[in-house]
Amino acid sequence: MKKSVVKALIGAGVVATSMLVLAGCTTKSATNKGNTAGDTVKIGVNMELSGAVAGYGEQEKQGVELAIKQINANGGVKVGKDKKKLKAVYRDNKSSTGGAAAVAAQLANNEKVVAIVGPATTNNGTASIPNVTKAAVPMVGPSATDPNFTLQKNGKVQPYVFRACFTDTFQGQKAAIFANDTLKAKNVAIIADNSTDYGTGLTKAFKKKFAGKVAVTEYYQSGDKDFNAMLTNIKNKKIDAIYTPGYYSELGLLIKQARQSGIKVPIIGADGMADPKLAQIAGNENATDVYYTTPFSTLGTNRSSLVKTFMANYQKQYKAEAPTFSALAYDSVYMIKQAIEDQKSADSASIAKGLAKIKNMPGVTGTTSIDSKHNPEKPIAVEQLTQGKITKAYTVK
Repeated sequence: MKKSVVKALIGAGVVATSMLVLAGCTTKSATNKGNTAGDTVKIGVNMELSGAVAGYGEQEKQGVELAIKQINANGGVKVGKDKKKLKAVYRDNKSSTGGAAAVAAQLANNEKVVAIVGPATTNNGTASIPNVTKAAVPMVGPSATDPNFTLQKNGKVQPYVFRACFTDTFQGQKAAIFANDTLKAKNVAIIADNSTDYGTGLTKAFKKKFAGKVAVTEYYQSGDKDFNAMLTNIKNKKIDAIYTPGYYSELGLLIKQARQSGIKVPIIGADGMADPKLAQIAGNENATDVYYTTPFSTLGTNRSSLVKTFMANYQKQYKAEAPTFSALAYDSVYMIKQAIEDQKSADSASIAKGLAKIKNMPGVTGTTSIDSKHNPEKPIAVEQLTQGKITKAYTVK
């Protein structure tokens, strides 16, 4: 999910660009029945491996790698009576909508993959939809959180688009409940990224559910680096928390400047903060009393054996603690595996049908069922940072 970190839906200019990319790529007819697996099951990975949001893409690539390694070590995916190994085809969309659309066409039409994981961001994922739809190849977005990502303009569901993460509306409302019930906040300030649907959507959802008073709302743009003027304005308000829906690249600086200006109240954000770079930018000493909603926590109180195994294997392979985006991509691969085994078929059209019918699938980000809008129903957590480290996780109902 992100920055030009933009998880936003693509605008009119991007739509035009995407359509040009679509027109320039090899596409199939609208009656195409999709791709069929050969001796191996090829899964495409359309990911931001360079550019503005490569941090998210690299984490998700690692989650995909780990899932495929484990599935193959256990014999592969069961396709009817047979078992077949998975093979990932990785392509870099360079954190751009045009790149994502071109990669989607290449994976579906040239590489003949039967399913695609990615992109990480909503805007890049949205740009990929025309090509995967025309090719009848399902796409699972690990971290595309905009509520409209899986929907057509007429409100109908996109038949080949799914996601592994919850929507912005869901997490914005849960952040408000956390502020109400756990932090006991009565007056909050909001500092939001209004250059993305991610920031504005979370703000709207939070305001709708927050029981107290929003004393002031300030907005910034992606790429901004100086937040001192708005922080000075907020400092004069009697607030007991700040809600900051945005991404680590800006919010790390915002947190640093807030703490340096003497603002000590809790700072609450969303999954765009779930990256170690947040504390690196803010400084560990400033990243205290900071909270964010997330679909996966390494400190969950009810961690299953599945989660413990995932965390141990991730640590062994990458010498690091498993991040949220790796966990979401890991589950995205297992969603595809589940769909193949449920349908007893590895052709792309059958996988799409199977994805739409997933119910109570065990996952490291929680037991998952896919609803009628191709969104997952799963738990949500709030992680707390103290001195730049995750020190506590809360379950929000």
